[in-house]
Amino acid sequence: MDERPTGAQEARHALGDDEGRLSDPPVIPEPAPRDTEPGPRGRTAGSPAGPAGGPFAVFLRGSLPAWALVRQRFDPTEIDDVRGAVRAALEPVMGTVRPGMRVCVAAGSRGIDRIDQVVHATVERLAEAGASVFIVPAMGSHGGATAEGQREVLASYGITPETMGCEIRSSMATVELGEVRPGVPVYLDREAFEGADAIIPVNRVKVHTDFSGPVQSGLAKMIAIGLGKQHGADTFHREGFAVFHELIPEVAAFTLAHAPIPFGLALVENGFARLRHVEAVPADRIATREPELLAMSTGLLARLPLDTIDVLVLDEIGKDVSGLGMDSNVVGRYYTGPTGTPPAIQRIVARGLTAATEGNAVGVGMADVVLRRLVDAIDTAKTYMNCITAKTPEGARVALTVDTDREALAVALACCLRVVPETARIVRARDTKHLELLYVSEPALPEVLAGGRCELIEPPHPIAFDATGMLTEQYR
Repeated sequence: MDERPTGAQEARHALGDDEGRLSDPPVIPEPAPRDTEPGPRGRTAGSPAGPAGGPFAVFLRGSLPAWALVRQRFDPTEIDDVRGAVRAALEPVMGTVRPGMRVCVAAGSRGIDRIDQVVHATVERLAEAGASVFIVPAMGSHGGATAEGQREVLASYGITPETMGCEIRSSMATVELGEVRPGVPVYLDREAFEGADAIIPVNRVKVHTDFSGPVQSGLAKMIAIGLGKQHGADTFHREGFAVFHELIPEVAAFTLAHAPIPFGLALVENGFARLRHVEAVPADRIATREPELLAMSTGLLARLPLDTIDVLVLDEIGKDVSGLGMDSNVVGRYYTGPTGTPPAIQRIVARGLTAATEGNAVGVGMADVVLRRLVDAIDTAKTYMNCITAKTPEGARVALTVDTDREALAVALACCLRVVPETARIVRARDTKHLELLYVSEPALPEVLAGGRCELIEPPHPIAFDATGMLTEQYR
């Protein structure tokens, strides 16, 4: 696994020289003199928008830049007929399914596009072949590491006994298959191992947020960790992310040798987070095919169109967005510092949690400023269980907490180096998975438009807040 740069390296990357560190007390130049006339493009220079006063009034100085709404262009190719695509993908491997077989379909906890349709089509085709089908959650410690919690996670994605037409067996019980290395036992969902003649993992292939390697999130990881439930995930994470790039393929291979997994169904999404590719991968090809699918997925990954950003505002974070709530591959940082790839972002503001994350705020520790409404929505049991199992307690640390968006922007800017509000490079996105529409501040707009993959949707205009200091604009 690549070593992550230090905080000093992050500052140098962000500022372009060797002076200062993000851990230093920031020194903010005096703001430009205030005008009494309207600024360019309708921006009001002078007192900042939002309510005056409050505990952070001292930072409400200068005028925020105007911002514009832009649209990023991604390859729009996607699957329209999910059922047809799944059935076509399954045909080459249906010879492994015989009438009367008990088949378990393993489904995970990420916000995969139309996963309910994918799983339903899989169950339907297996049943047509004469199999007796049931579903198990394959999500490690997610859902609070309880059987009911994991059942609820599946239900939030539309996967229920009623919609799927088969039983869902949710249990945290496991069986030990043996040791892949001395002191590293391998576990598997007991319901799947003892109740099925064939286990079919269904998962999206993509880059992981915690480690790098030829195999990251996908079929191998679901086999190695997801199906191991909390017990297996905890044991696996004890070895540390530094060895995941080696251990995941090893554990997956060990499990494939000891459990009846004839094939897995791999999914790839496009830059709009829409399903683009479905492929059934035979067990003996998972090790070689998954790196190829990962390369396909990485080439399609949506990214921010800037290398340096002063403040990134994320409307939401959540487990359905990324395993870390916000994708480290998109924001260029991890708990321990920068990932070494752009963008270099000085400060991140997180405004809220997604509904689908159901209070799991893992990854909130990557933000610098958060809104109180986000903190109030945190389910500490779910968040702590996930972070403890992953051995990353820093993922649950709550950042500077403020009440309003106006305060959040002011505080985030005040925590930046060599930035005044008027010329700040600010970007606002719905989350790190949906990056088609972005608000980009005027100082960064020429660079964004010059890149060739963004188009202007709304011209620069003042950042608008309501009477309570909350952002009023919605993506359209």
